[in-house]
Amino acid sequence: MTRDDFGPDFGPAFHITGAARPGRWLITCDHASNRVPQAVGGGCLGLPPEDMARHIAFDPGAQGVTLALAEALDSPAICSDFSRLVIDPNRGEDDPTLLMKLYDGSIIPGNRHADAAELARRKAALYTPYHQALADLAARRDDTVIVAIHSFTPCLRGRAPRPWHIGVLHSHLDTRFSLPLIARLRAEPDLCIGDNQPYNGHLPGDAIDRHALLPGRHNTLIELRNDLIATEAQQVAWANRLAPILTEVLSGLK
Repeated sequence: MTRDDFGPDFGPAFHITGAARPGRWLITCDHASNRVPQAVGGGCLGLPPEDMARHIAFDPGAQGVTLALAEALDSPAICSDFSRLVIDPNRGEDDPTLLMKLYDGSIIPGNRHADAAELARRKAALYTPYHQALADLAARRDDTVIVAIHSFTPCLRGRAPRPWHIGVLHSHLDTRFSLPLIARLRAEPDLCIGDNQPYNGHLPGDAIDRHALLPGRHNTLIELRNDLIATEAQQVAWANRLAPILTEVLSGLK
């Protein structure tokens, strides 16, 4: 199956910014967009606009931080260009949540009857091209460091509020970069830092596993609380705050 089999209605799977920048960092944003391609339900999953604006459809604010951070580090960035509800690029190919039918109390009507053939269609049009582009960018130099930018909602429905400003997620298979980063961030007196919060950092087959853990690249995943990055000014401010901290931590690694 080739992209020509889908017609023109899926649109781009990703956008790359700063591909020629020389820095060793690669800043990724797996959940950058809430776009539903025309090829999927005519561009609608059957959810109201307020749900499509929530964290269930994408990571609000994460794309702006990603682009500003990549610029500050003089390095490339890659951002997905489809909603995580269409297919989730931060899941393994066999993960049961690759195509969600219920998320944080919202049923996804456009996914209710999606079968294996529909999953394969979305995967070939969006998921696979995104990961191929990410792999190509990561391979542009031997010492690439991958920083994945995500955001999290301050409170899931029916759950306690989340106190962290930033969560640093990491796998037990590679803590070389993340643990020093957590220590450095905790030295900032105004920040509450989560260590593998609000999520566990090890998810077999996810983007970090695939592009960093398996090839042995330095990596970390940063989760920012989305109410702190709601505006462009906030996104740029957080990127400018994080860039020198990331650089400092990397310089301290042997």
